[in-house]
Amino acid sequence: MRELLDFLLFDWLKVETLCARPRFAEHSRETFSAVLDTCERIARERFAPLNRLVDAQEPQFDGQRVTLPEGVGAALAAYVESGMLAAAQDMDAGGMQLPCTVEMAGNAFFSKASVGLSAYAMLTSGNANLLMAHGTPRQREVFARRELAGEWFGTMCLSEPQAGSSLSDITTRAELDDAADPLGPRYCLRGHKMWISGGEHELTPNIVHLVLAKIPGPDGKLVPGTRGISLFIVPKWRVDAQGQLTGVRNDVQLAGLNHKLGYRGTTNCLLNFGEREGAVGYLVGQPGEGLKCMFHMMNEARIGVGTGAVMLGMAGYEASLEYARQRPQGRAMGPAGKDAAAPQIPIIEHADVRRMLLAQKSYVEGGLALELYCARLVDELRTGDAAAAQALLDVLIPIAKSWPSEWCLEANSLAIQVLGGYGYTRDFPVEQYWRDNRLNMIHEGTHGIQALDLLGRKVVQQGGASLAALAAHVQATVERAMPSDWAPQAKQLAAALAQLGAATQQAWRTGEPAEALANAVPYLQAFGHTVVAWLWLDVALASPGNTAAAQGRQAAARYFFAYELPKTAAWLDVVARRESVCRDMRPDWF
Repeated sequence: MRELLDFLLFDWLKVETLCARPRFAEHSRETFSAVLDTCERIARERFAPLNRLVDAQEPQFDGQRVTLPEGVGAALAAYVESGMLAAAQDMDAGGMQLPCTVEMAGNAFFSKASVGLSAYAMLTSGNANLLMAHGTPRQREVFARRELAGEWFGTMCLSEPQAGSSLSDITTRAELDDAADPLGPRYCLRGHKMWISGGEHELTPNIVHLVLAKIPGPDGKLVPGTRGISLFIVPKWRVDAQGQLTGVRNDVQLAGLNHKLGYRGTTNCLLNFGEREGAVGYLVGQPGEGLKCMFHMMNEARIGVGTGAVMLGMAGYEASLEYARQRPQGRAMGPAGKDAAAPQIPIIEHADVRRMLLAQKSYVEGGLALELYCARLVDELRTGDAAAAQALLDVLIPIAKSWPSEWCLEANSLAIQVLGGYGYTRDFPVEQYWRDNRLNMIHEGTHGIQALDLLGRKVVQQGGASLAALAAHVQATVERAMPSDWAPQAKQLAAALAQLGAATQQAWRTGEPAEALANAVPYLQAFGHTVVAWLWLDVALASPGNTAAAQGRQAAARYFFAYELPKTAAWLDVVARRESVCRDMRPDWF
């Protein structure tokens, strides 16, 4: 994996060129490599040994305390000591001013080693980054800086038991208590939050919850829809104006732990806010701007979820590849193999096993290219051509989250298949990788939500400007490939891009959202496959030579064009003709 990361970062994305920009001037390839070395070592030595343990020994709640397996605290402390919680922050805030691209690459090692443990860090970093952007100076000092230093961990409290992904329907209330509190306007919160990862533990002395809630209007009623949603800091333990712990427990109680299919190393909680005197919370930003603040972190959060999905796929791929090289079964094709006395061959010699391994390789390495490319766009957004980067990110972020969570999960399924019966046992890790990865189709918005965002908003906004920006980049790669041996794939990609554009227009031809969006998920799938095909072609053009690594990348690219890109035609067919069977189906017909 390290060779692949180095290739993608330095040979393909040219991250060293970022060092010419003032923000990254203190860095070089050597410092970037040192960060990757450190992350790889800590992940290997501290996280990986705990991965099976935290899966088998889930967090336990005895009614008073949550307990985690021994070693979890030490592993996360090693992560904190690495400085990665504040990796991309300003140096005067305790950060390293790393590019997002390098930060994501470094964190990939932790997701691969133990995604359940790495979630605590990802949530804390996202929480602190949001406060650094939208919090007051005192909120940044008291809460965000402590999180970036690893003194306290953080969460995101969005969903509610009755609302799920429909945030407009949340009912948690926030009533003004003290408008002049030094930590920000102080409110009293009452409500319930469900599926809160990292919501309760004793890994740190405090937990900083970021909570979405609604401020009631003058009539005491909650404003319907998303306009009334505000964002609040609600610490587990109350603090004074200087940020010191008062010893008073805030009115935030763990009602119970959810026991999920995977990610078992991460506590997942139902939290009750304000069952007694009310939970103390401090307003972040302006009233009614809660979602605006929360969406500040969505780009990186969705890239982070996608990267986690990629790395679980990568872990399964590497495990099944090692197994296939060692497992003898069956005999060679042809006359020699018909002799019962002929020696068995490793299963990697069988064409169908190679097909499954190639599929995995094309999914996980293509997915990693996708995530790092998006992270590179985040760096452009901050330090380069922001308008151009934003145009591309708008259409790529739904893909960055959704595509790996579907196709790297498929890689995990194929890894189980390569191992045969052993793949279904806990004697091998591939079944755990599948279970862990299955959650990523839900995290940060389901496929349906991402698809509605893509087809219903992103590709049509500003007259289709974002889709046109992406098409221009794809076409540039096509033109570079035409004089090369990759001309057939370039032509195939150009045809897929044209079909994607035509289907987009046809979906909206009647102007009826119900007709256009009924097949949004097939559109998302086709869009994602077209994007990944483009990136594979771009990567292949950067991978000349006859080394095993280069030949492997070229084979994976050829596989994707031969076996995967043709699927887009069927997906786009139902989009273009606005197939009505799903919206016509009536509940009583099931």
